[in-house]
Amino acid sequence: MRGSNDRGGLSVVFATSNRGKLEEARAILAPFGISVERFDGKGVEIQADSTSEVAAYASRGAAKSAGKAVLVEDAGLYVESLGGFPGPYSAYAFRTIGVAGIIALLQPSPQKRAAEFVSSLAYCEPLGGPALFEGRARGTITTEPRGTKGFGFDPIFVPDGGRKTFGELTMDEKCAVSHRADSMMKFAKWYHSRYRP
Repeated sequence: MRGSNDRGGLSVVFATSNRGKLEEARAILAPFGISVERFDGKGVEIQADSTSEVAAYASRGAAKSAGKAVLVEDAGLYVESLGGFPGPYSAYAFRTIGVAGIIALLQPSPQKRAAEFVSSLAYCEPLGGPALFEGRARGTITTEPRGTKGFGFDPIFVPDGGRKTFGELTMDEKCAVSHRADSMMKFAKWYHSRYRP
């Protein structure tokens, strides 16, 4: 079931308690004529080896709880020299060791700082299975945090081709290059092709 907004355009429910993700989703989807409503709760987050598994599972529970179609996103920072850690455990890693902990783990290998942000976006209706959209942003981890914008590991990630961390970029700048923009734009094109009013 699709939603429509007051202007006759499309709307979608984003199941998240993360205010930063909600603001980015609204900024990314607005140019596509898609408004975003928030549903506070994204279902159960399982422990899994990929963010796509986490998002898919959570979206099923969130859609049933909301009684309508929802979007759920799970994102992770994958650091190559750490074997992909923290990956799908990024939220837990941020709460426990934070940005300083990731930087400390990389001190023995100061030259091996390649990383990738992955955004896994799942759209699910209450009686259906999830449609998945994945976005990626390659980059490097800095030696110290920079910037106060964004959230999570944004202050230590510089996207390829850039000089500023996600934490130093404006909303518009980040939404032009981020993993979340990549997955959300893929979703928007699919959503329009399927549900254009």
